Amino acid sequence: MSINENIARVKQEIATACQQTGRNESDVALMAVSKVHPAEAILEAYEAGQRLFGENRVQEFEQKSATLTGLHDAAFHLIGPLQSNKTNKAAELFDAIDAVDSLKIAQRLDAAAKARNKRLPILIEVKLSHEESKHGIAPPELPALLDAIGELTSVEVSGLMTVPPWSEDAETARPYFSELRRLRDEAVKKHPRVTQLSMGMSNDFRVAIEEGSTCVRVGTAIFGKRIYPAANES
Repeated sequence: MSINENIARVKQEIATACQQTGRNESDVALMAVSKVHPAEAILEAYEAGQRLFGENRVQEFEQKSATLTGLHDAAFHLIGPLQSNKTNKAAELFDAIDAVDSLKIAQRLDAAAKARNKRLPILIEVKLSHEESKHGIAPPELPALLDAIGELTSVEVSGLMTVPPWSEDAETARPYFSELRRLRDEAVKKHPRVTQLSMGMSNDFRVAIEEGSTCVRVGTAIFGKRIYPAANES
């Protein structure tokens, strides 16, 4: 199927999941995860009406961005782990950073955004899995991190994100999504702007929507298997 057809199918599945849970379809954003795919695939998705994209690596997106300069109403989020030495370039290239997991990274992004007179939305990545490959802050450390970032002036936490262990059985992700929603509900009592829940990917986004996701990150179901040569850094 074409990217256009894939986007239409995924949007219909999102709509169905929302209807089944009594949610408004407009409350769930579709992020097309274009990491490891060429700029031409992004352009094709854009022509199909897609406007929100997720990229995993700073250098990879920098290489593609020259081809995408005409997409003025598109938004590109960094969804992968960010190294300290890439924060300046990330603040320049991206509209939001969705995987902040330390005060150090938040502070560096704040300084970079301030230098550009830019307000930069960020998400805090929470590690709910025991997998060593997963990134994120431990749940007990979340309140203190939110308080500290709240003192910064050019970045603003808009929500939380997580990546559960991958499984062919989407139901195995439900406890992780439910826990992130609980953490968000606790956080929003003190930080009322921390409302977003970025959770759910190609194999489990329907379950994520049932658990309150406000943004699903879908790559394979839109673009197919990854074909772009990945860089060796974030």
